[in-house]
Amino acid sequence: MTEQRASAPRQSATDETTAALAVRLRAADPGGWTSDAARALVVRLGWGWTDSPTVVTGRSTGDARLAPVGKYSERYVNGAAYVELAVPVRHTAPDPASQAEAFRLVKDELTATLGEASIMGVTGRLAPFYRDVEGWGSPYLRWRGEPNTLELRAGPTGPELVLLPTEPAENWFVRLGYDQEHAITGFFGFRQDASNGGLTFPGGWQARSWETLTRALADFLTTLPAETTALRTPMSLAIYGRVEGKGAPIIVDIDCGDRLMLASFADESLDPGSLGWGTAAEHPISGRSWPNADDPRLRIDAGGPGEPDGQALAETIVATARAMGVVSPEDLLIEPEAGDMGAYRVTFYGLGLPMA
Repeated sequence: MTEQRASAPRQSATDETTAALAVRLRAADPGGWTSDAARALVVRLGWGWTDSPTVVTGRSTGDARLAPVGKYSERYVNGAAYVELAVPVRHTAPDPASQAEAFRLVKDELTATLGEASIMGVTGRLAPFYRDVEGWGSPYLRWRGEPNTLELRAGPTGPELVLLPTEPAENWFVRLGYDQEHAITGFFGFRQDASNGGLTFPGGWQARSWETLTRALADFLTTLPAETTALRTPMSLAIYGRVEGKGAPIIVDIDCGDRLMLASFADESLDPGSLGWGTAAEHPISGRSWPNADDPRLRIDAGGPGEPDGQALAETIVATARAMGVVSPEDLLIEPEAGDMGAYRVTFYGLGLPMA
């Protein structure tokens, strides 16, 4: 067994603010992320090196972790031993509402100090190098740099600050862009900012069966209110469907801030209950999104963080599309305006639907 020896941190970081830590991490130089460079980085940060991925920080939120290069990341690095240093910055209860609020608070603190993040998104099921993601949601923010990036992400016990080399994770993401079902999950947004110079984007994939679309929608909707709450970025997204002789009516309108609301403008021939819809009277909070109780007629208030039944909602959307005459999911389109989320231009890779 390898003996693990940790030198004591030169200073306690227990009382260091998250913003102060973020400034120190952005200014840090991990060299080429080799073993020697990582050890030197840990020493400069005033922390304790061990012969394991654990880095002794002295922080009340726990020790940091170095992620070694592995079989899924080795092709994206050149001589590096590690692909990130992750530091827990806030512990909170495991429920989605608490996790989302903790992430939001850290996001606000970092934004006040560092400015708006270069990149905003949700990884969905596929985080870089196939690491595990949290069940409540997988939001992230990146202050992109060269050669390193600072990321705020959802971690096992709460939000984490992560220092990582920029190219490996971005190259991994770009190479996911082949037309295979669920090749990319979640969504990705970027600001028009000098920090995003040279940023490249993957191709997408197309949902070609109702089963594939149902799974994609279920994954997307289950965690959405937790993620929009965490990111403090509301979302409004309409999906249109090409119907022979009727053009491309709106199939579903999705509005999500601290709660997930769905509506449909389907005509009177559709029975709401048989497809899983309710009315404005049955879902009064939906009036925040659509004040006119009769337009749209069909409503669902799916709840806040941790509450949506994504599978049931996905089945309702698919059943509605088919009842309205959409022949195939390849006839569905996302409205272009959905891609504008605050200062970010967003691509909804995980849905497998093109922008109109």
